[in-house]
Amino acid sequence: MNRRKLLQLLSKGAAAGAFVKLSGGLAQSKIPQGATETMKVLGTTLREYGERSEFEKDVIRYISPNLRSRHTGASFAPLEKLEGVVTPSSLHFERHHAGVPNVNPAEYRLVIHGMVERPLMFTLEDLKRFPSVTRTYFIECAGNGQNGYRNPPDMTLTATRSRGLVSNSSWTGVPLSILLKEAGLKEGARWLIPEGQDAAAYTRSLPLEKALDDVLVAYAQNGEAIRPEQGYPVRLVVPGWEGSIQVKWLRRIQVTDTPVMSKDETSEYTDVMADGKIYAFTWVMDPESIITYPSGLQQISRGFHEIRGLAWSGHGRIRRVEVSLDGGQTWKQASLEPAPDALSVVRFKYNWVWDGRETVIMSRAWDEKGNTQPTQEEFFAKWARNNRYHYNAIQAWRIGADGKVVNGDKTLAGAPARLGAVGRGGCGGES
Repeated sequence: MNRRKLLQLLSKGAAAGAFVKLSGGLAQSKIPQGATETMKVLGTTLREYGERSEFEKDVIRYISPNLRSRHTGASFAPLEKLEGVVTPSSLHFERHHAGVPNVNPAEYRLVIHGMVERPLMFTLEDLKRFPSVTRTYFIECAGNGQNGYRNPPDMTLTATRSRGLVSNSSWTGVPLSILLKEAGLKEGARWLIPEGQDAAAYTRSLPLEKALDDVLVAYAQNGEAIRPEQGYPVRLVVPGWEGSIQVKWLRRIQVTDTPVMSKDETSEYTDVMADGKIYAFTWVMDPESIITYPSGLQQISRGFHEIRGLAWSGHGRIRRVEVSLDGGQTWKQASLEPAPDALSVVRFKYNWVWDGRETVIMSRAWDEKGNTQPTQEEFFAKWARNNRYHYNAIQAWRIGADGKVVNGDKTLAGAPARLGAVGRGGCGGES
């Protein structure tokens, strides 16, 4: 635009009252009646990396005060403060065994060795040259739900502290099957032993059958490089299986014919059953759901509410979620938002008008294999009370006549308190 046309435009604007003054060659709009303070001054300038609003600073992960050290333990995703199904990378739950290593991507190497025809070493750039896929998967700590082992129940429980060791992300990487094909598997290969490069040299055993199915060697999360606490620069993503097998800061994979029987699949991440048996390799996460609104320590008023929550299963897609408004006596089907992938978290909703009377609300989910959530009583008929993992019983919320929401779980008659419930810590410091 030339100077003459600009002056004509400004002249027409001034005549119409659209512009009131010029400053530094820029026209400023007439301040409308009732303008807020933000309308009277310039906002912040462009910046290289986005930050969230200062008014959202209370949306943070929860870290239990019971942890002996923040180098080992977990932080919980703030489920009741999130929207949709994708967890922001900065709020994805954490689980560490020896702190977060600072890995230089320029020096990164991934070795595949053992029972292979061609031992291989990959740089990060090598991995990014392979065909990539992007999938939305949940990752859940095996210790998610540990507060459910408490008896009597913790009345200060929130949705975050109930099920916040689960998160859902869009992961990008190369299928592990492609790398294994490149290396060539020898006859008799049955297991993989992935190892991380944290100070714990964290190691687990992964069956070859699963590795060849849907496991990712991931280097990106939600459209950018994986966050350090999630395994930067490279981690395993093992869809539907407990988080403890999804090795972060991945440095090598040994192909073998037997599992390694590491500390974290013998003394830890094994399950104690009610009959005294102890099971290992219980990888798949059973169906779960959690109402996030209304939920623990929230306050509601009479009238319309959209009950909202999340559901997921390691066995496949969530096919149905039901909501009870009377403590489990009757159930009503909730609506589901479409899930991006089969092993992704799904969001459920149910329209409800609260009449102000005390009630107990809860949800239960079914997956495509027909699996569903047990009641507390059903769960503990199978699992020992001194177990620490795979809790997926229905979570109840009690809404008082004053609108305050608290934990609605029952005190189980005749059941002992969770062994070492106070101060033991668990993986999240919560049980």
